[in-house]
Amino acid sequence: MFKTIELMKKALLFFLFSISLTFAQEKAPGYFDVQLFRGNVIKHTDDIGHLITGHPDGFLLSYNWKTFGKNEWEQVYNYPDYGISFHYLDFKNQYLGYNVALGLHYNFYFFNRNLMFRISQGIGITSNPYDKETNNKNNAFGTKVMDNTYFMLQYKKENIFNRIGFQAGFMLTHFSNGRFKAPNSGINTFALNVGLNYNLSNDKPEFIVDSLPAKASFKERIKYNIVLRTGVSEGPVPNLGQRQFYHFGFYADKRIGRKSALQIGTDVFLSRYLKDYIEFSAVAFPEKDINPDTDYKRIGLVVGHELFINKLSIETQLGYYIYKPFNYETNIYQRLGAKYYIYKNIFAGVGLKAHGGRAEAGELSIGIRL
Repeated sequence: MFKTIELMKKALLFFLFSISLTFAQEKAPGYFDVQLFRGNVIKHTDDIGHLITGHPDGFLLSYNWKTFGKNEWEQVYNYPDYGISFHYLDFKNQYLGYNVALGLHYNFYFFNRNLMFRISQGIGITSNPYDKETNNKNNAFGTKVMDNTYFMLQYKKENIFNRIGFQAGFMLTHFSNGRFKAPNSGINTFALNVGLNYNLSNDKPEFIVDSLPAKASFKERIKYNIVLRTGVSEGPVPNLGQRQFYHFGFYADKRIGRKSALQIGTDVFLSRYLKDYIEFSAVAFPEKDINPDTDYKRIGLVVGHELFINKLSIETQLGYYIYKPFNYETNIYQRLGAKYYIYKNIFAGVGLKAHGGRAEAGELSIGIRL
């Protein structure tokens, strides 16, 4: 079990490192931004009410590389930035303490580059994880190391005073271990932020504007995908035990342009933790008359969308269980993930499978697109 856990951690770090190599493969003008934020914890489930006692605040430090259109994808996405960021978040709650996170991000621009949207994926660490003896009120973070995702929408203006600029807006940050270990209600924080940016160079390279290939050139025949997603997860009851899971995906996709492909297919879920939870529920809730031998396997139909950037793509999927003998969670599930194409049509990735605001599994994946 411990070997599997360590393997998962190394695989996640390798995935992030691979993306970071893509980010840093070319020297480009860069800039720093420093931001302060303050906000509120979103009560996405009733069992975290005792964890909302104040207004969380913190700071965000980022380094960003600019793009100017040397590569075709940079022109397609209106010359985005990419970078690395660190943020600190104090929850103002004795059970949660504070979190720190390190992540990789993209900045996308709209409305004459005055509006910036950032998406970041990284790893977080909490100061006060759940402990049965010393911190059993923290039902949000069952492990010290977690996944962190944040989104940011801002007004941004550079070089207002020499190289110093201004930015302000909104931020949504999520910490969860993907139910790697219970408990794992997770915490979502919505905050207002304000900060300054500083360009390291006075140079103002011009954007390269080429004639992009016609949209028709990106149309492909239907592609067929086979994906294995795996990892370790635990049932919703602490100390029930961590178990390996295997999620198999079989789906077709149709490219509809440079950026997008639509997907349809099926998922097969072999989640061993669910077998343990069925057996536990049969004993703990005799009034429900649960058969301990109920099949734990599930099958779902799924539709999705893949957003191609460069070698990296963002995948969103919505699924519905057509086979689920045990009445657990809702019949609808979601998946959000990042994929990195290692070689042509071979990809690896990380993702989160959830039911609404409740995470079920943090998935590591390997697949092929034929």
